[in-house]
Amino acid sequence: MTGAALAGAIALTGLAGAPAASAAEALPDFADCPALPAGVNPGSWRCEVHSAAPRLTMGNVTVTLAPITMTHAEGPMPDGSQGQVWGAMHTAATPVPGGLTGTAAAGQPPLLGLAIHPEYGGRSDFYTGRFSLRFRLVSPLLPRACVIGSAEPVDFALKRPSPSEWVSTNPPVIKFSAYDDTFAAPAAEHCGPLTRALDRRLGLPAPSGNLMSYDATYTFRTYDRLPAR
Repeated sequence: MTGAALAGAIALTGLAGAPAASAAEALPDFADCPALPAGVNPGSWRCEVHSAAPRLTMGNVTVTLAPITMTHAEGPMPDGSQGQVWGAMHTAATPVPGGLTGTAAAGQPPLLGLAIHPEYGGRSDFYTGRFSLRFRLVSPLLPRACVIGSAEPVDFALKRPSPSEWVSTNPPVIKFSAYDDTFAAPAAEHCGPLTRALDRRLGLPAPSGNLMSYDATYTFRTYDRLPAR
């Protein structure tokens, strides 16, 4: 995404070289680094850990999502092509202001305490900044299966509004900003009798007028320098 991702790669951030090191920020660990493909050189592959503070406008809702951390690996394949392996994504649910007060279906109580929880959508290309998310809708009155993007995840194509910044070279810490204002948001699915009320409240489906933007930080380590597992 960050991930974000989520745009952790040098190819996305457009970095040509690093300035002198400055004070490093607190960094995440590398516990989620995925296993490498067979036959690659561990010294040429990097595990990247990306942290982002996303701001999301989707339909009628604008929220600052809970911080997202994404981990992936990238490097050259034996045939010289660019390779990537997904690792993991961690975040928490974010309350939706106002819930669904007053919009419940006939015979149903108002839906308060609504929250949105991003989940990895199964597609990512950190060289280009393309990735996908699903958004689980969380409430005591909604089934677990209630998701925006259940059948087809929400696809993002991140763009950079400004150059990236090296915060530190040892350890490597890079900051950048990214956004996508072109993605389409589908209707909620599998939400039971409140599905229509939920879509009216959230303004879904929303083919345009959506925005994902965030400030992100990432670090990396080559696989030959990772702790033994």
